[in-house]
Amino acid sequence: MATCRIAVLPGDGIGQEVTPEAVRVLRAVGKGAGAGFEFEEALVGGAAIDATGVPLAPGALELCRQAHAILFGAVGGPKWEGVAHEARPERGLLALRKELDLYANLRPARCFPMLVDASPLKRAVVEGTDLMVIRELTGGLYFGEPRGVERFADGGARAVNTMAYTSREIERIARTGFEVARKRRRRLASVDKANVLVVSQLWREVVTRVAKEYPDVALEHVLVDNCAMALVQRPTQFDTLVTENTFGDILSDEAAILAGSMGMLPSASIGGAVGLYEPVHGTAPDIAGKGVANPIAAILSAAMLLRYSLGLEREADRVERAVERVLEQGHRTADIAAPGRRPVGTREMGDLIVREVEAQS
Repeated sequence: MATCRIAVLPGDGIGQEVTPEAVRVLRAVGKGAGAGFEFEEALVGGAAIDATGVPLAPGALELCRQAHAILFGAVGGPKWEGVAHEARPERGLLALRKELDLYANLRPARCFPMLVDASPLKRAVVEGTDLMVIRELTGGLYFGEPRGVERFADGGARAVNTMAYTSREIERIARTGFEVARKRRRRLASVDKANVLVVSQLWREVVTRVAKEYPDVALEHVLVDNCAMALVQRPTQFDTLVTENTFGDILSDEAAILAGSMGMLPSASIGGAVGLYEPVHGTAPDIAGKGVANPIAAILSAAMLLRYSLGLEREADRVERAVERVLEQGHRTADIAAPGRRPVGTREMGDLIVREVEAQS
């Protein structure tokens, strides 16, 4: 196969520690499959602010546009909390999503059998959980206009964010939801707040219309508050969920407890010409630099990159099997380790998974 160009944007905090482990796994996959990967790094987030004064370094966007896929770490941290809102580290990631039209965020939440007891929820609740949250990523409150803060002469203020969606935006994320559900267990839950929000009423109307194109997929509408409760009461009732930006952000993070740790949750942002793959966990400044972060979410994000951007299903399966085998052997990072058991560090977990990938060659 032709050489695949991967743009690597580690970002800040533990993003700089876990991303290299995902790159090592991809290199191992490439050797075993006879595939060629070229990796080129760029600065984003706080690292870009420190070096260039802006949250997305000059040339980074063009590098991403020319790549076959993007491997992303995480952005942000206390160091940059005083930066003006429009120049904060997170704006670099938001700019990539918007400029590359990455409107669909796929976040799988699977409870690995050997990690059932790592979840704070009861075994009977989480056992067998395997769901996919699909979040609309370029609309809603995070991008809607008008937005801003109005300051009053008396010292008071008024802040505004606008939730706005067009029928076209809803249609395309709904189709993504139905297509993903069709490849899973053919059940789609559309999450909204149609009993209160006008935007959600349009959302429900459009999703219902699109459902007619997918008679083989069972659709149900779920209010977001009910969904949040059901995720921690009966998560196995869900297969695929599709929802708008803000609801999806919250619900997919809530789903982290089903997998035992946010360090286990990968994600894919797709829709445009190039996909972006990142762990869900953020920069975790409290453990950054200590070599203890869990790289599995980043490594599973690399597996999603192989599957969704490169079409390398077998290679993606190899990575996922390697992760499972390492977990079956009892190896754990600190976030998923049982009390009293010695955890492995970031690099050691990467070593173990790389060896398992190589063993399958």
